[in-house]
Amino acid sequence: MTAHLIIAPILIPLAAAAALLLIPRQRLSGALAIAASLALLAVAAALAAATDRGSGLTLVYRLGDWPTTVAIVLVADRLAAVMMLLAAVLGLVNTLYAFSRWSRLGPYYLALSQFLLMGLNGAFLTGDLFNLFVFFEILLAASYGLLLHGSGAKRVVAGLHYIVINLAASLLFLIGVSLIFGVTGTLNMAVLAEQVATLPAQTRSLFQVGAAILGVAFLVKAAAWPLGFWLPRTYDAAVPAAAAMFAIMTKVGVYAIMRLGLLCFSAGAAASAGFGDLWLFLAGATTIIVGIAGMLAARDLGRLTGYSVLVSAGVLLAAIVFRNPAVLAGALFYMVVSTLGAAALYLLSGLIGPDGGDEFEEPSLLEAYDPETEDAFTEEDETAVVIPAPIGVLSAGFLICTLLIAGIPPLPGYLAKVAMLQPLLQGPAGPTPAAAAVLASLLIASSFFALLALTRAGVQIWWAEPRRVPPTIRLVEAAPVAALLLACLVLTLAVEPPLAFLRRAADQALEPARYIEPVLRGSGT
Repeated sequence: MTAHLIIAPILIPLAAAAALLLIPRQRLSGALAIAASLALLAVAAALAAATDRGSGLTLVYRLGDWPTTVAIVLVADRLAAVMMLLAAVLGLVNTLYAFSRWSRLGPYYLALSQFLLMGLNGAFLTGDLFNLFVFFEILLAASYGLLLHGSGAKRVVAGLHYIVINLAASLLFLIGVSLIFGVTGTLNMAVLAEQVATLPAQTRSLFQVGAAILGVAFLVKAAAWPLGFWLPRTYDAAVPAAAAMFAIMTKVGVYAIMRLGLLCFSAGAAASAGFGDLWLFLAGATTIIVGIAGMLAARDLGRLTGYSVLVSAGVLLAAIVFRNPAVLAGALFYMVVSTLGAAALYLLSGLIGPDGGDEFEEPSLLEAYDPETEDAFTEEDETAVVIPAPIGVLSAGFLICTLLIAGIPPLPGYLAKVAMLQPLLQGPAGPTPAAAAVLASLLIASSFFALLALTRAGVQIWWAEPRRVPPTIRLVEAAPVAALLLACLVLTLAVEPPLAFLRRAADQALEPARYIEPVLRGSGT
């Protein structure tokens, strides 16, 4: 049963999406989408448990009896299981939140969401580069529809830019894949990892050129600077439920870089060991800086959240190159927490503003203080300030999101950054001698400036508009947000089990043989 469980995260959303295209009734389609999302969450949890047995299993599912070099193979290990579990959580929250009103702004929202989940899970599970391209295109095609859902000039403009950028990245993807296949005769990642150490010099150069082009395509999808200028405006244009789901899409590019880099450019890759690490670190560090600047400059909540997604992507890219289990485990935990925090903030923006967002208005200038007017105000003029219940609920949720994204204690955003800072302060080897100090400094700076930007946003949203009309909160929309924030609070109280799992996932990812051998043998170990 476990052997066939690997393909379930692809088949469940595929079957659900096909059925949703044929069901016209809103309630029935919503029930089916929720049931499919719950089933996907259960399967992802089961795969996480299955890959964590013993010293860690790498589960392999081969489609057809083809030679390994050309076979279509799905591979599940702890790292892939973490990504699928995170996608399943966001998929369920997105479906529940959108069911109230957002899915009715246009056709096939729930079906497109399931196709997006199918593409995400396929990208996390595939063991070869060509099918990684296929699943990338599936999730991108679904994201085009989700981004344009609800129409409007803002979404059309952002959607056109998004489509053009991703088509260019897909072209680079195909060029890189073609070069790699031309010099190695395979696109299977396990076979590539085994061959790279023995490539002759001329072939190795072409292989590295192909990998570099492929890396640029992944960096576009990860929204790394200077290739990530599209993300804040694009995600801000989407309806909040879709934007929350998009929070994991940049992580697909990061995952692809992590998977291919740790497999093919490990210490056993001879002259190719550590290929591109310095450039990747520089891209990650610069992305953090640009993301911080963007958060400080953002004038609406959606764009501010988008820049926080850039910061998290930059942290992950910079952390990968250390190839240190403790740093990587902390980065994976940070990825989970920052993605959940960004998704929750996108959902909150849909509750705060009736159109799915909220621009920050400049507060009025304060009047100069005149001591002579002090007696003009008497006790009778003082009245108690009553905070409406919706404002209280939303502001509390905004506070939790602020603490999560900024990494302020005691919430798990702080714990994730500490998990990275502790090994970084011990000076692990990196692409440059100062790399650990630079990343540690940027982590601390990102917390301070994110807190500053989000606090300013909170003041301008909740305090600078005294005549603000309290929004109407629908329970079906508030419940998913509350569940997401509650999950983050649970991670605060029970941090050790998930962090221990992520440490084991990092250890497994940094040992390429534990991925390569099961794929070549066609069985799990």
